[in-house]
Amino acid sequence: MIKITLKDGSAKEYNKGITIKQVAESISAGLARVALAGEVDGKVKDLSYELNEDCKLSLLTFDDDGGRHAYRHTASHIMAQAVKNLYPNVKLAIGPAIDNGYYYDFDVDKPFSVEELAQIEEEMKKIVKEDLKLERFTLPRDEAMKFMEEKGEPYKVELIRDLPEGEIISFYKQGEFVDLCAGPHVESTGKIKAFKLLSVAGAYWRGNEKNKMLQRIYGTAFAKKSDLDDYLFRLEEAKKRDHRKLGKELDLFDIYEEGPGFPFFMPKGMVLRNLLENYWREEHQARGYQEIKTPIILSEELWHRSGHWDHYKENMYFTKIDEGDYAIKPMNCPGGMLAYKRKLHSYRDLPQRMAELGLVHRHELSGALHGLMRVRCFTQDDAHIFMTPEQIKDEVLGVINLIDDFYSVFGFKYHVELSTRPEDSMGSAEQWDMATNALKEALEANKMKYKINEGDGAFYGPKIDFHLEDSIGRTWQCGTIQLDFQMPQKFDLNYVGADGEKHRPVMVHRVVFGSIERFIAILTEHFAGAFPVWLSPVQVKVLPLIDKHHQFAGEVKEALAAKGIRVEVDFRNEKIGYKIREAQLEKTPYMLVIGDKELENRAVAVRSRKDGDLGSMALNDFINRIVEEVESKAK
Repeated sequence: MIKITLKDGSAKEYNKGITIKQVAESISAGLARVALAGEVDGKVKDLSYELNEDCKLSLLTFDDDGGRHAYRHTASHIMAQAVKNLYPNVKLAIGPAIDNGYYYDFDVDKPFSVEELAQIEEEMKKIVKEDLKLERFTLPRDEAMKFMEEKGEPYKVELIRDLPEGEIISFYKQGEFVDLCAGPHVESTGKIKAFKLLSVAGAYWRGNEKNKMLQRIYGTAFAKKSDLDDYLFRLEEAKKRDHRKLGKELDLFDIYEEGPGFPFFMPKGMVLRNLLENYWREEHQARGYQEIKTPIILSEELWHRSGHWDHYKENMYFTKIDEGDYAIKPMNCPGGMLAYKRKLHSYRDLPQRMAELGLVHRHELSGALHGLMRVRCFTQDDAHIFMTPEQIKDEVLGVINLIDDFYSVFGFKYHVELSTRPEDSMGSAEQWDMATNALKEALEANKMKYKINEGDGAFYGPKIDFHLEDSIGRTWQCGTIQLDFQMPQKFDLNYVGADGEKHRPVMVHRVVFGSIERFIAILTEHFAGAFPVWLSPVQVKVLPLIDKHHQFAGEVKEALAAKGIRVEVDFRNEKIGYKIREAQLEKTPYMLVIGDKELENRAVAVRSRKDGDLGSMALNDFINRIVEEVESKAK
């Protein structure tokens, strides 16, 4: 007999060799129907997996990450089978599940058309209807290579060849279709209820631009058609909100072919950007941060010292100055180290909170560039906090509260992930354990729910990542808190303790916006360009009906501008309906119409972007209204 501990903490005894599916059936027929996979001691397995030892078991449905992953991974195999059925000469590459869906890469003679995607989708429906069982089998490495060679799948052969000698290779079979795969998968193709192929794009084999360009088909799958429909609706909504489109239409920002990945900000975009940066400065000054500015170009030796050379040089730009080798900074950290090291510090000086809006440059492949979301130069709202070990918990809590305050101003919900030590890391296991536990303690002291993201920490320390959720349910990783024992050591940073001896400070790297450019893109899409009044580049448009109303319109503008309101007057000889429609397209929060009645009463007819026609209002009453909205940062 073996003891199986379930997710709710209860334990049951079963005979050895029982499958995960049989455990689900022993609990309830309903659970067995919706179970897609099982998590055994932290590892996701097929429902057919046999249990032969005491273990912890969680039964996974589509609501669980592991269940969703197995479901969508199976959908990718169904898509690959459909493609092979329709185009037998296509070569298969890889087809994983990803956030919100899946993809598969194919080596084909010509790109897939929209019409061909529709045909592939119809073929997938046939495969689902056949309800083919997914069966796992294994082969020794050499036999596995021979098996894939016989099937004419060179990309699979390459993947197997790169695995260690003696490795046992797993495959999954559904009907006549077989694919190299580690799994897990759902029981049969009939389990996949609702799916859609979304798009096709080029993708280099293994992400290397020196390799062949393959065709990547993206798709998504859900357990319910209604959920798929909701997702497709959100995708359409996202297209309308695309910040690249809105950035041009609202004359905020753009990227030109003369500078791929290097954004231009127009006057209205600079208003938005400066408002965000000013808010950032005010909040940081109030919390005891000191602002610094470090150079964009620093010597190559510095990047060797910091460790970035070994871990990040592929993403860096380089130059020569006076025969010396220099690098354009991809991060602000080393400059922050030099700023701290400029003088001797006492323990009484700590914590030292140094903040910087630092312009950094990173080499990104052209195919990865995406508006302001993925660029080659951007401004990080960095801060480096130097502290004693005893101050770690309080300082991390302070940053958590700062980030929470920032995001609540913009109306963002968020979730938190704690990322642990990656394979490519610096420092001892003891240091990493200490740093990771310190971050856990801070999160738990703040009663924050968090998810562990194994192996995704920075190369110098663990981190807490904040993932924003926007108005249509998408998530974006923005804020981060990284605890670092390595950089102070590499730069020989010290402070004099109460004992009169030199000690090594601990350091926190953190950002709130993450990147000003990316945050502006997220805000633009979150609000669909209709920014809150306090952030709107133009807050009020004054719309006089005819020439005799122009003088009072100018007086209204002066009265608003005197209170710091950003205001424009439309003096053009156009019909009022045209002026209103144009102001609406520009997403202006308030339109003030001035006609004979308003001129006579020294009033304004107010139209709100949010609330519609508000009727006539005394000018001072309107000014008080909008000033209060701006000062409260109303959403």
